[in-house]
Amino acid sequence: MNKAQFIAALAPHFNDSKKEAAHAVDIVFDTIIRNLSKGEDVMINDFGKFKKVDRKARMGRNPFTGETIKIKASKKARFLPAKALKEVIAGDRKLAPAPKPEPKVVAKKAAPKKAAKKVVKKTAKKVAKKSPAKKRPAAKKVVKKAKRK
Repeated sequence: MNKAQFIAALAPHFNDSKKEAAHAVDIVFDTIIRNLSKGEDVMINDFGKFKKVDRKARMGRNPFTGETIKIKASKKARFLPAKALKEVIAGDRKLAPAPKPEPKVVAKKAAPKKAAKKVVKKTAKKVAKKSPAKKRPAAKKVVKKAKRK
């Protein structure tokens, strides 16, 4: 799974907003990177630990020529998986069901309160002014007779 697929998998938890999911992923990665660069460890329970490791200078071999070369000292990031993660990967422990995204709530826009009150008042006045409905007599149908020659 690459970063884009990871963001797409998280998007349903952010109301299908890939932009918000990408922002959340970027914040998490940025926070981990910043803490590692300071030399601090980042421990995430039941997942693992990210830590900065100093590697000493050492001697190595060039695989093409077989010549011995000196490898400089360096600093690397190391990830140590937590016990729970190891157990899940080994199949000794089952994962709980994945959390489901919350259902979308579609809110209907309500009319402004002032406008709604005016509409109610006007219709109430119109109903009060009108007299009870009277039935009108049915309209007479006019039938024209065709003239004979």
